[in-house]
Amino acid sequence: MTKKKILFVCLGNICRSPAAEGIMYGFIKSEGLENQIEVDSAGTMGYHTGEKADPRMRKHASQRGYDLTSLARRFNPEKDFSNFDYIVTMDNQNYEDVISMDRKYEYSFKVSKMAQFCKTHKVNEVPDPYYSGSEGFENVLDILEDGCKNLLTKIKDEFK
Repeated sequence: MTKKKILFVCLGNICRSPAAEGIMYGFIKSEGLENQIEVDSAGTMGYHTGEKADPRMRKHASQRGYDLTSLARRFNPEKDFSNFDYIVTMDNQNYEDVISMDRKYEYSFKVSKMAQFCKTHKVNEVPDPYYSGSEGFENVLDILEDGCKNLLTKIKDEFK
């Protein structure tokens, strides 16, 4: 069985995508799938490269039992398109930005929006909580838990 690799992408890689990475890793670990599924995150911009996730997001995620340990990095089209099976973007602009980096249209089939995997939350995108208060971060975590749960189900079904 080939290991599946997921990359979550937002703008700066300090709020939504590291939270998605941490949530998905928590789900993967709780099901004992660490050897079958790998997860990472990146941003379409490199503003925060090398930084930890936003302290507010780390705090809210920690309260739910998720440890956000990754350091921000910029999406690298030369490596990430070929290295990942799923490239999951947080909002419509991230989606368009990533798709536009696929100059030869070879990898677009791998790119999706997190909102596509949400069943409980009827959203078109995961809102950026950076300029919002606690409720914004909690809302993002709710949406990401919904999307990650259903994405994991989809991947597990592919293993069958």
